[in-house]
Amino acid sequence: MTSLTISSNPELATEDTVGALPYREAPSNIDAEQALLGALLVNNEALQHIGDLLKSTHFYEPLHQRIFEAIQKFNDKGLIANPVTLKHYFDQDESLADIGGGAYLAKLAGAAITVFNIGDYSHMIYDLALKRELIAIGEEVVNTAFLHKIDIPADNQIESAEQKLFNLSLQGGSDKGFRSIRHSVINAIKNAENAFKSNGLSGITTGLTDMDKMLGGLQRSDLLILAGRPSMGKTALAVNVAYNACISLAKEAQEKGVSNKEIGSVGFFSLEMSSEQLSTRMLSSASALNSASIIHGRISGDDFAHLVRVSNEMAQLPFFIDDTPALSISALRTRSRRLKRMHNLKLLVVDYLQLLRGSSAASQANRVQEVSEITQGLKAIAKELDIPVIALSQLSRAVEQRPDKRPQLSDLRESGSIEQDADVVMFIYREEYYLGRAQPAEGTPEHAKWQVDMDRAMNVAEVIIAKHRNGPIGNVPLRFDGNLTKFDNLAHGHSYQSNYSE
Repeated sequence: MTSLTISSNPELATEDTVGALPYREAPSNIDAEQALLGALLVNNEALQHIGDLLKSTHFYEPLHQRIFEAIQKFNDKGLIANPVTLKHYFDQDESLADIGGGAYLAKLAGAAITVFNIGDYSHMIYDLALKRELIAIGEEVVNTAFLHKIDIPADNQIESAEQKLFNLSLQGGSDKGFRSIRHSVINAIKNAENAFKSNGLSGITTGLTDMDKMLGGLQRSDLLILAGRPSMGKTALAVNVAYNACISLAKEAQEKGVSNKEIGSVGFFSLEMSSEQLSTRMLSSASALNSASIIHGRISGDDFAHLVRVSNEMAQLPFFIDDTPALSISALRTRSRRLKRMHNLKLLVVDYLQLLRGSSAASQANRVQEVSEITQGLKAIAKELDIPVIALSQLSRAVEQRPDKRPQLSDLRESGSIEQDADVVMFIYREEYYLGRAQPAEGTPEHAKWQVDMDRAMNVAEVIIAKHRNGPIGNVPLRFDGNLTKFDNLAHGHSYQSNYSE
């Protein structure tokens, strides 16, 4: 019988593995663990050189895990942790009596390294622990893939593996620790300089002057929630902002004579509309042709030629659309990272939040927990990729029950975590929409008043900035063209004050 060859690497096989699977120990370094613990027992101040990077679970030897936990516990209480004090502590605990009367603790202290090397040893132990976790994840992926279960499709297994790998990659995030204010001040001055040179615009432009003044542009690492009731124009505004930002990035690349990738791109996750529908809206807005006329072909030859020219210009923009339905937050994170790596993603739009799925089974069983996971995931994407993320959100029906239809923070649907995790919360409100559905009978005094209100509110929308973590709140009036589903700056001198109530 011919034996199965597992690997050509001689390091992976031993002399007694002929005809059998080679035995491989999990990555570890017991000597390094002993030396590091010894250094801590000799000098408890050495803990400050480790920071928050190393945890007891990162030690391979269970006994070392318990000793490290004890040292940390003593240090937290302001007590000295050395072989003498720990021996007394362990003598009181029957589960730790196997240390053997302090002999092993004394041995550790004798193997102590210098404080200067403790950082290197801690990183070595941490790195080996990560490799063991990678092995465990890999084994789980293989074992799960071998299961022939219809209710666990391959896509779900991939997303689960991605989530586990992402969580593993975040474990060392707390090692950043404190930084000197000097670094933060330098970055703050750079941001202020950019804002000064661009007339107050420190982030990516929205293409809407009054909104840029209020927000200072779309700021890096910010999660912006854009919410509204159906038919208010959430998607239209998000498309307009994304398109304007993309044009600005492309123009900057052209002026500097560099590629679009060097300056950046815009990503749009459209979980509700297809990429063709979204592109049609953009074409309608850019060409000033009615979207319904474009869809049904009710345009002239000249208009069609104009549409083709506009489409050719749009095709050159660094604008990327993903219309995969029912994406999980882990899949969205993976695709965003890929777009960042390949095309230097600078702005991400998600339409819309409630159509995303959580990645963990626990959160999927509870909608509030699922939405919390989604919003936290979106905020994590914004910080990790250092980009603004705009996420659209539905509102509850409570808006419709009030005389004043303006949305409030309490109207955010399904979870308070949306308000909590967001840096900016904006609502879209169009008085024209509600007035148009409350028309009194013609010829009555009420109808005359209604007509005055309707003329005042025609083609006007409000963006209500209800939360702004780093700036002012207030209302931004905009012009809305329903035929083109396009938002634009409201003409100067146009006064608008809503007084709508049922």
